[in-house]
Amino acid sequence: MKGFRIIIVSLFLITALSSSAQKVNIERIDPPFWWSGMNSSKLQLMVYGENISLSRPVIDYPGVKIERTILVESPNYIFLDLLIDKDAKAGKFNIDFRKGKKTRASYTYELKQRTKDANSYTGFDNSDNIYLLMPDRFANGNPENDDMPGMLEKADRSNPNGRHGGDIQGIQNNLDYLKDMGVTAIWINPLLENNMPTYSYHGYAMTDLYKVDPRFGTNEDYKNLVTTAHEKGIKIIQDMVFNHLGTNYFWKDDLPSQDWYNEWPEFTRSNYRGGTVNDPNASEYDYNKMVKGWFDKTMADLNQNNPLMANYLIQNSIWWIEYLDLDGIRQDTYPYPFKDFMATWMETLLIEYPNYNVVGEVWLSYPQAVAYWLENDNNQDGYHSHLTNVFDFPLMYAITNSLNEEEGWSTGITKMYEILSQDYVYSDPNKLVLFADNHDGDRLYTKLGEDMNKFKMAMSMLFTMRGIPQLYYGTEILMTGYEHQGHGFIREDFPGGWEGDSINAFSSQGRTKEQNEAFNFIKKLMNWRKSNKTVQNGLTTHFIPEDGVYVYFRELNDECVMVIINNSKEDQFVDFGRFEEITSKYKSAKSVLDRSYLDKLEGFKVEAKSPAIFELHK
Repeated sequence: MKGFRIIIVSLFLITALSSSAQKVNIERIDPPFWWSGMNSSKLQLMVYGENISLSRPVIDYPGVKIERTILVESPNYIFLDLLIDKDAKAGKFNIDFRKGKKTRASYTYELKQRTKDANSYTGFDNSDNIYLLMPDRFANGNPENDDMPGMLEKADRSNPNGRHGGDIQGIQNNLDYLKDMGVTAIWINPLLENNMPTYSYHGYAMTDLYKVDPRFGTNEDYKNLVTTAHEKGIKIIQDMVFNHLGTNYFWKDDLPSQDWYNEWPEFTRSNYRGGTVNDPNASEYDYNKMVKGWFDKTMADLNQNNPLMANYLIQNSIWWIEYLDLDGIRQDTYPYPFKDFMATWMETLLIEYPNYNVVGEVWLSYPQAVAYWLENDNNQDGYHSHLTNVFDFPLMYAITNSLNEEEGWSTGITKMYEILSQDYVYSDPNKLVLFADNHDGDRLYTKLGEDMNKFKMAMSMLFTMRGIPQLYYGTEILMTGYEHQGHGFIREDFPGGWEGDSINAFSSQGRTKEQNEAFNFIKKLMNWRKSNKTVQNGLTTHFIPEDGVYVYFRELNDECVMVIINNSKEDQFVDFGRFEEITSKYKSAKSVLDRSYLDKLEGFKVEAKSPAIFELHK
């Protein structure tokens, strides 16, 4: 009798296990929805759920068909290649997952109606003044979402490297502040979910590419922010990351395949040597550490050579553009992913949105190294990035070095001349995004020794040179901080962004005299620049600095802007005779920075350590 019971129990367990093996459960599908009328007819869905590979997917909807079903190593994933006809109508349809004749699970998928034509996405351009802000540190508009259920890290404003509570509502509450200052585009550090135990405020260890971090708000909040910003004439640029994801991504314990990440026998950090990617003499060892090494222990390095991973990333970028009506993308750590994948992504993006813009973070010190990544025909290896814009890191270094060094034959302001003299390496130097500081390095006012005169010269060059200027949040109020203290000290809270702050720098009453002087200086420059076509798009002619004075011109049609930077310790009378090839075409000048006029273009006395900017008139 005892043996019989054992047989019965064993049969029960076998039956239960068999039944469990047949069970199909859908946990998520990415992208969560799509749009009809896209330029590309192809869409790849990643379906995740228990034993989903045991089923057969079926779609019965006009204009939509399954071209291919892809199985991977994990039985809990399938990838569906769909073909969507150009005339497929927006609507909802079921994806049935069948075992034999029985439907084991069903998922309702939606094709939404596009709100605008792909050609009408015009991106950012040289008319823009970009403002970079870190959402966790800018303003806390909704304290109720500081701590959210399921989120591992709680708010702790006393911790420089902790979450402080800034959010989407805080940005929205201060759009008028930005508009008044002359900002026309906002680059926002990543807003997507970073559900990591610590150090998650910066946003660069994403754990869900389709979901806004609930401590910032919701997807709908993000969409409302973009809509409101557009109503105020402000564009939104989204920060994206293709090199890595947070190690807490939902698939962490169940990767689709073993090659989903770039894995090593033991943890191997990147060597952060971006130059090895385009170095014709680089060793394979150094190259592999660069592109396959992990950025950090909490940031899993993605293998974009896996075509399923590649599609996942490409479609995600398109999804956010379409969902939010985004005006541009800033792509993090641009040389770190496989460069052929990055070129494919850009090519795909521009097929879908021909007039779009992406600015890549290429943190290299030399113009030649940066120029490799800006789309051009000059790369020796024939590489075409298709990338529309890059950050001008060499200019960032030159701004600080030129203003801090003693004047000499090859030092001081001559550093600025030398950098611009290398513009020939760029296919179009006007496509460079210029900046003096950002969220990853020392703040500008600190680098300049908290010298207001140097600050004004730096800002004058930033907003009058070729390219698209970008200002880091808080620079306008002289925020300070050294990177070696820790990133938290270069990403401090904007004063007044939190209820109960003793100082509110969003208003003139809350700023010191020096802060208002800096703010008003930048406000004047930015509001002038956003309406001046000459300084936006004009050709540059510059003259070799003499006695610490650098002079350059921007010309467009019959308009001209003259910029004088006197970096010497003495007042200098600048004789315009040397610039006759430009000045002879004009009769008078009007100062941009004050109310002065020049009835004749003969010369001008520029005070020590100060800029002068003139509009020349015929």
